[in-house]
Amino acid sequence: MNPYLNFDGNAEEAFEFYRSVFGGEFESKYKAGDMQEAGPIPENEKNRIMHISLPIGGGTRLMASDIFPSFGHKLTEGNNVQISLHPDSREEADRLFNGLSAGGKVEMPMSDAFWGAYFGSFRDKYGVYWMVNHENRK
Repeated sequence: MNPYLNFDGNAEEAFEFYRSVFGGEFESKYKAGDMQEAGPIPENEKNRIMHISLPIGGGTRLMASDIFPSFGHKLTEGNNVQISLHPDSREEADRLFNGLSAGGKVEMPMSDAFWGAYFGSFRDKYGVYWMVNHENRK
């Protein structure tokens, strides 16, 4: 499990701060304007972070993205932290997704994502936000 944080345009600033505390280097850092596969992004949102990851020790990664108002996103208390699960198989990803999302609200059903993973996200029946991300390793 890895914590996944959401920000309203200041994810990069926050992660520069976290990196100054934890040390290390970013494992990944993608801005919306660099991700053509994501579709059209308004000019004022192109510098927002689509995904950033910082290893913080013990096999844990602190990850985040900015919200995108043009996609209808709104940062509210409760959705600024998500739990990101990384199962070893598609079958385990489906099992976790189906079990935890029962009675909740699916945001993105499990499917092959443009970044090469099998991914889905939802809010469970208790209001906790989850992501399931299985890396399609060859």
